[in-house]
Amino acid sequence: MIEGTTMPQKIAPSQTLFDRFLQSQSSGSMVLLLATITAVAWANSPWAQLYETLSHLDIGTHFAGKQYHLTLDHWVKDGLMAIFFFVVGLEIKREILIGELCSYRKAVLPVMAALGGAVVPALTYYLFNSDGPAAAGWGIPMATDIAFALGVLALFGKRVPISLKIFLTALAIVDDLMAVVVIALFYTEQISILALLIGGALLFLLALTIRRGVRRPGLHLLLILLIWLCVFLSGIHATIAGVLIAMAYPVKASISPSQFYEVIKRRISKLERSRLTQESMVSDKQQLQDITQIYLAAEDMIPAGIYLEQNLHNIQAFLILPLFALFSAGITIDATTFQGFPSSASLGIILGLVVGKQLGIFGFSLLVVKSGLAELAEDISWAQLWGTSLLSGIGFTMSIFISELAFSDPALVADAKIGIFIASILAAIGGYLVLQRSLPKEAVQPEPRMLSAQRAAEGA
Repeated sequence: MIEGTTMPQKIAPSQTLFDRFLQSQSSGSMVLLLATITAVAWANSPWAQLYETLSHLDIGTHFAGKQYHLTLDHWVKDGLMAIFFFVVGLEIKREILIGELCSYRKAVLPVMAALGGAVVPALTYYLFNSDGPAAAGWGIPMATDIAFALGVLALFGKRVPISLKIFLTALAIVDDLMAVVVIALFYTEQISILALLIGGALLFLLALTIRRGVRRPGLHLLLILLIWLCVFLSGIHATIAGVLIAMAYPVKASISPSQFYEVIKRRISKLERSRLTQESMVSDKQQLQDITQIYLAAEDMIPAGIYLEQNLHNIQAFLILPLFALFSAGITIDATTFQGFPSSASLGIILGLVVGKQLGIFGFSLLVVKSGLAELAEDISWAQLWGTSLLSGIGFTMSIFISELAFSDPALVADAKIGIFIASILAAIGGYLVLQRSLPKEAVQPEPRMLSAQRAAEGA
């Protein structure tokens, strides 16, 4: 744990980490939707020029006779979005090590579903754009926007089985992992080996300081900024730095519960004998040392990765993603915009997200279950899985992000964003209608088997 941070706020015992994750993503989707509507309205208002000026506002510095600057929208997309990918990286690591992807039996269904939900949409897009300037956009319909998907699922309240929420969350996390790999491998034009080597050395140093328990927040922050800068200069998209840095932070406690109990019992026993008061610790160095050791032991029991994931969730859900939407979703809607619509690119995106996603996720899920490689949870029906597959066609955030990496032509980017908007709306409506008919009419109570999944999420 980084020194100088405050301990997490007290949370009701009945509220698990998984519950808080769902609440953050669901409520964050409302703010994200508001930011999107604001961006579109602003870009088509009498103040559209202000929107354009603000987006392209240069922010940077001068050093050694050279200028280092980015526009405001690029600071959001290359800088702040690195924090979003850092949280994504922590979620991926947690799920793989101690969550719903920690064993073959748990992981096979969401992993295969996510694989189908990536491959089939990409192939669907490729059928319409096998060559030409739009061919690079095959990665756009691969992504699922977990915030919006969980937001729609939250509309059904307690009618949704916890197994279905876990399936969608695990699927989206695997989906994010594949999107990160796609961005790193296929949307990087030129790579600087020197910058990558320096970044790798700095990443190793950061991991070493964390492993050795060095509690220096200034040092951690400096190394993180330098790693981000190296990745940015390497030619790989700077947001990948967030995922790489996340891999350095542990998601398991650094001491065992028995060690924790031993320290607490021994130190508390000494404090009780020394007659601790609110004032005595100021002059009694032994009391202060005992209290400090209790505090440090508590820090060692709270993994830095889990602590950071919890505390950054609200920042990325209520600040970073809305800012990204604000500077990315502002397309001008007029006769010129729709002149060539639907183009092969927008058609590929719409069919990829709406049709390809549901065919890939549902088809691959059916295949692995029927083959005996995985089991469908008892409280999930195939109709509910189909509705969830439809919801996964809400691409939005990651799809918009990839479209700006894939295309350099502003007209093509705008066309892709319109396709993403339409596809996401259709997927949300389709998924909602299917789930409305297939979910139980009353709230479902989690079965004992499902409570173990909740505890596993809490233990993460």
